Amino acid sequence: MSELTPVTADLASTRSNQAYDDLRNLIISGHFKPNVRLTDAELTSLLDVSRGTVRSVTARLVSEGYLTSEPHRGVRTRIFTVEEAVEILEAREILESALAAKAAERATDVELDELGAICEQMASAEYDRQEAEYSRLNRQFHKLVRDAARQPTLSGFTDQLLYALVMRQYRSLTRKDPRRDALNEHRAILYALQTRNPEAAGAAMRHHVASARRALLMSSEAGTDAKGLGTVTGRGSSTQVSA
Repeated sequence: MSELTPVTADLASTRSNQAYDDLRNLIISGHFKPNVRLTDAELTSLLDVSRGTVRSVTARLVSEGYLTSEPHRGVRTRIFTVEEAVEILEAREILESALAAKAAERATDVELDELGAICEQMASAEYDRQEAEYSRLNRQFHKLVRDAARQPTLSGFTDQLLYALVMRQYRSLTRKDPRRDALNEHRAILYALQTRNPEAAGAAMRHHVASARRALLMSSEAGTDAKGLGTVTGRGSSTQVSA
């Protein structure tokens, strides 16, 4: 059997990394519903790579928690129990609180101005009931706070929590506006950052993320659908879990 040349090996590695990024982004973006089986044939066509590359990529995503593996039955998108979701949110409280405190010390004036602009855009999106835009801005706000902290180790731990998958699974499918008070919580974080107060920034961020965890708990206690996915209702209303 002939060995791969360095050029061929580099090309194969590039293709595998690109397929990994593409599939991971599809999972995070909600392209696949929770607990859905993904076949080699489907992914080979979707990613335009070989079956061997698909298996390498899915094995990597299984090891990172994005997918689960079933013997002789392929892989499925991850589904989280309420207990797992709460654990992830509790870990996120600690990590993002620490990052916000660091950001209060290290954020540049340009970054603070950008965070202020994001808050204003979130207010407009909330007023216009533009849920997708609000969610995008929310992710941008949190990412910028993490970036401003200049703590790659803590940021890396935060990225490994699969928080986006938890929120996508448990968010309400019927209520289209953001969680009540979420925007004011963002503004409290921003004010603490602007005043260069690490203790206040950490406390404001922890309160913000804890509020999302409490909303998830209230939703799960009110009841889920038959599979424990998607809409969560109680007393004729629903609670959206977002942070």
